[in-house]
Amino acid sequence: MIRILDVPAAQSSILKRMAWDEFAVPESILAKLESMFGERVSPDEAVRRILADIRRNGDQAIVQWTKRIDSIDLKTVSVSTDQIKAAYDLVDPQVVEALKLSARRVEAFHRRQPNISWIHNSDEGTLGQLVRPIARVGVYAPGGSAPLPSTVLMTAIPAKVAGVPFIAIISPPQRETGLPHPAVLAAADIVGAQAVYCAGGAQAIGALAFGTDSVQRVDKICGPGSLFTTLAKRQVYGMVGIDGLPGPTETVVIADESADPNLAASDLLAQAEHDVLASAIMLTPSRGLAEKVQAAVAKQMESLSRAEIISQSLERGSGIIVTKNLDQAFDLANEYAPEHLCLLVKDPWEHVSKVQNAGGIFLGEMSFEVLGDYVAGPSHTMPTGATARFASPANVNDFIKIISLVDLNEKALRAIGPAAETIANEEGLSAHASAVRQRLEILK
Repeated sequence: MIRILDVPAAQSSILKRMAWDEFAVPESILAKLESMFGERVSPDEAVRRILADIRRNGDQAIVQWTKRIDSIDLKTVSVSTDQIKAAYDLVDPQVVEALKLSARRVEAFHRRQPNISWIHNSDEGTLGQLVRPIARVGVYAPGGSAPLPSTVLMTAIPAKVAGVPFIAIISPPQRETGLPHPAVLAAADIVGAQAVYCAGGAQAIGALAFGTDSVQRVDKICGPGSLFTTLAKRQVYGMVGIDGLPGPTETVVIADESADPNLAASDLLAQAEHDVLASAIMLTPSRGLAEKVQAAVAKQMESLSRAEIISQSLERGSGIIVTKNLDQAFDLANEYAPEHLCLLVKDPWEHVSKVQNAGGIFLGEMSFEVLGDYVAGPSHTMPTGATARFASPANVNDFIKIISLVDLNEKALRAIGPAAETIANEEGLSAHASAVRQRLEILK
C-alpha cells in the first residue's frame, strides 16, 4: 500500500535525502562477504581487495571472482563476433526491431546536440577550442534479475555520436551460457561496439580501468550497476573518468485534479518495480486524487509480476504527498531534484518554467516516463540522488574533451603581459613573473 502524507511528514521521511552510500547494507550481503573473505568486511573494503586482485592478476582474477561471487564458471572474458551474432537467434525478432527503433531515435536526438570546435582571430592573435572525442569508453550494462539492453543504447549511442572510436560493452554472464544476456549482445551489435566483454560487478569495473590480457583499458567508464559496481567506480576514479555514482532510481509525479488516477498509478508502479530502493513519489494539491491513486495502485499491483519488489519500494521511500497548491508541489520537487519529473497537470507547458532541478521532464499523460526509458530519444541515464542540482543526463558532451588553443602575438603580450606579471608576483611565483618580464624586455 502506498501512503498518503502531509508535507511535514513527507519532509521528515520520503523527501529526506540520503547519500547513496548511507543506506544500510543488508545483513545478507554482509554475511556473504564474511563467508567469501573469512572475516567481517565492509562492501567498500571488499571492492578494494577485488580491484587490487584484478590489477595484479587480470583475466585469472576475473574468472576466480566470478566463480566465488556468482558461482559461474566463466569460459571467456572476451565475447567473439560469432557469439554476438548467434545471440540474435535467442532474442525475439520483435525485441530486436524495438531495439533498432530505439537506437535510431536516440541517435537522432543526440545528433542535434551542439559539439563544435571554434577559432577566433583578432589583431592580438588567435584563441579557440578544439573538441576531441575521448579515445576509449567502457559501458557497463547490468545483467542481474532484469538485464538492461536499453542501457547499452542509451549510453553507447551518445558516445558514438561524439566520435568515440573505441566503445566496449561489459556485462555479467548468465548462468546458463556463461555469456552476457542475448539481448545485451544484440544491443551491443546494434550500436556497433568495438568490443564486448563478459564480467560483472567490481571485477568488470577493474578490468576496464586497469586492462587485462583480454580487456582493453578505457579512458572513461559509464553505466549503472549494483552497490559494488558503484563503489568500484568511485575507487578507480582519477585513473579513469566516470559518468557519476548512480543511486536508486526515482520519479516524482506532480498531478492536479485533471489527472487520470489509473495512469498516475501506473507511472508510480512502473518506477517502483525497478528495485526495492526505488522511489515513486506523487505531489498533488488534491486529496481526492490522492485517495483515488492510492486505490488504483493497490488494484493494479495484484496483476504485476514484480509485486513483491513493488511492495517493498512503496513501503520504503515512496508515497503520495498532499500539498497546499501546485506552487508548493514544484518547490518540493525542486528541492528533491528528481531523476524523472512527470507533469500530469492540465497545462504542463504553463509550469515548465518553474522547474529548476530534474534529470528529465515528462509533459502530460502521453509523455510518460516509460517512453523515455526506451524510445523517446534522450538518454535514460539521468542524475539520481539529488545530483540533478548540478548534473545532466548522459549526452554527447560526456564523451568529448575540450583543448584550449592559444596563439597570441606581440601586441597581446604588451597589452596583457604586465597584468600577468603583477598576478604572478602577488602569488609569490617569481619564476612565473620572470617568464613574463623577459619577454617584455625583448619587446623594448
